[in-house]
Amino acid sequence: MHSLNRRAWVEIDLDALLRNAYRIAEHLGVPLLPMVKADAYGLGAVRVARMLERMDPWGFGVATIAEGEELRRSTIARRILIFTPLLIGDFDAAIRSNLTPTLGSAEAIARWRETGRPWHLSVDTGMSRSGIAWHLVPTLRDLILAAPPEGVFTHFHSAELANPSRMIQERRFDEAVAALPMRPAFVHAENSPAVEHRGPSRWSFARPGVFLYGVTSGNTPLITPDPVVTVRARIVDLRTIGDGETVSYDGTWKASGERTIATLSIGYADGYRRAFSNRGQVLVSGKRVPVAGYVTMDMTMVDVTGVACKIGDAATLLGADGAERIDIIELARIGELSPYELLTGLRGRLARRYLENRS
Repeated sequence: MHSLNRRAWVEIDLDALLRNAYRIAEHLGVPLLPMVKADAYGLGAVRVARMLERMDPWGFGVATIAEGEELRRSTIARRILIFTPLLIGDFDAAIRSNLTPTLGSAEAIARWRETGRPWHLSVDTGMSRSGIAWHLVPTLRDLILAAPPEGVFTHFHSAELANPSRMIQERRFDEAVAALPMRPAFVHAENSPAVEHRGPSRWSFARPGVFLYGVTSGNTPLITPDPVVTVRARIVDLRTIGDGETVSYDGTWKASGERTIATLSIGYADGYRRAFSNRGQVLVSGKRVPVAGYVTMDMTMVDVTGVACKIGDAATLLGADGAERIDIIELARIGELSPYELLTGLRGRLARRYLENRS
């Protein structure tokens, strides 16, 4: 048995990832800046970036200097933008790795100006998280004349919702760009939900994130992604329990009649959340079976009564087994979680298996 298969693992379909990227580019008609922050949403930033290099992206987006440094060590040479505000004390590290900051304060812009390096202006149009408020952009006029930004951008907070928020943010962003003493070479705004609900783009490039990794925001999107992520774990124990016997901590699950319980070698320390206790479903031999009792740190129990299986078989916690599929939207709803949270919560203890060139 291959060592990656002994316990639990994540399968990442790199071919599907690349198809999703091309689908966005074709839909929008502009280059992409794929977001590979948080280790490419938990899937491995280096492998993901190398695959996406095949489509000649404009650059890559990260959240921290360490994430950018990792890509540089892996010979990723194109532009890397850091989308979390940098502390001024971190500027030297950004310079050493040729990383491009996104700046939104007068103090940061004035200090970065001394480097003579490119930067992008971050404009807050309603997210209230980072960047200069759209109506305050004129206060930066002198600084921007002295050190013009290479790019300017904003971030949509609710592009997937059927409300006027995106229209309001676009109007504010247009006002901010018009207030600049010159139009930067690159103007960008579209995240994954924005990509799904409009096209072609009217900006320089798009910044897809979770769509690349197989997650849709729903609400009648114009395009949808192919699934990318599968999570599997081995059955490591099988036992028959009698009527009234309990499973897992606190005895929250009680057998109704004689039941067969399979123990899977995955738990919340791997990213399979405790929120799925007594609520989640798993695929065993192509059939849906319920989670029985609390998910524990290292193991999860499921009721496999009437399902043919044996120790060593792989159960599917996310993804497809035969005709059945548990997708990430379904799993997130069961756990009352965000799909983003699920993906980025897949822990390093889970081996990564990369699948490519299978067509």
